[in-house]
Amino acid sequence: MTNDVKEIFAGEAPPAPAALAAKVRTLAPSMTRSMQRVAEAVAGDPAGCAALTVTGLAELTGTSEATVVRTARLLGYPGYRDLRLALAGLAAQQQSGRAPAVTADIAVDDPIADVVAKLAYDEQQTLADTAAGLDTVQLGAAVTALAAARRIDIYGVGASGLVAQDLAQKLLRIGLIAHSHSDPHLAVTNAVQLRAKDVAIAITHSGSTGDVIEPLRVAFEHGATTVAVTGRPGGPVTQYADHILTTSTARESELRPAAMSSRTSQLLVVDCLFVGVAQRTYEKAAPALSASYEALAHRHTPRGGGSR
Repeated sequence: MTNDVKEIFAGEAPPAPAALAAKVRTLAPSMTRSMQRVAEAVAGDPAGCAALTVTGLAELTGTSEATVVRTARLLGYPGYRDLRLALAGLAAQQQSGRAPAVTADIAVDDPIADVVAKLAYDEQQTLADTAAGLDTVQLGAAVTALAAARRIDIYGVGASGLVAQDLAQKLLRIGLIAHSHSDPHLAVTNAVQLRAKDVAIAITHSGSTGDVIEPLRVAFEHGATTVAVTGRPGGPVTQYADHILTTSTARESELRPAAMSSRTSQLLVVDCLFVGVAQRTYEKAAPALSASYEALAHRHTPRGGGSR
């Protein structure tokens, strides 16, 4: 477990029972292997673990009592007693009569109907996990900075580059000056021009993409407000971020790479940022959005009176 992860989650209120599994999925990659065993046990069988003492859970997971307590604290609970109460609450929710979840990975020979069901479930879980783990204080601070920004630069490559483009075009349509950069050289060149009234946003699921970290570092050093949208709250990108927005770390499989699951959670965060900024700048945003609709309306009108 890194000191960065400890600092990020220090002082937070204990997560609600429904958010516990999401927090486990988000933080597991940053834990030691022994702590991962504890986290996986409590997320996988909350009812069973809620009935165990700290000694019993340590024996079940082949770890120590100290490891169990450290895991509880990393997950946001003052101690193991508080974690047990959350586990009991989560178990009660799971026993409330909901239909069993679709959790199996997609197989090569799955019928297309099963593929649709499994992908739909995974997408829903990813969105729920991201919403449960999103720090609304950090989100609000990022929205405030964006609403007042002179200029906004957004960095992302690969699938994250598509998300960066999506955010840029949304902000442009409500009258803000926003540009996305997937070329690392252009990204750094533009970052050099940023100042204190500007905002730079880095989108990287891994939190360690050099082509995204470098321009964010430059923007940070030139005084811009910086935001990281990442699935790794302890990743290198966060050392240059004033505000950190954590996305869900969803399950990966052979036929569902990380680029798919990360994009889903990133788009949710992007939409939250956009709506928040539109609310803050409504008097300016509403007319700008209407003007953009009108400017593009003729492109959606069928030619010759026909229908498409």
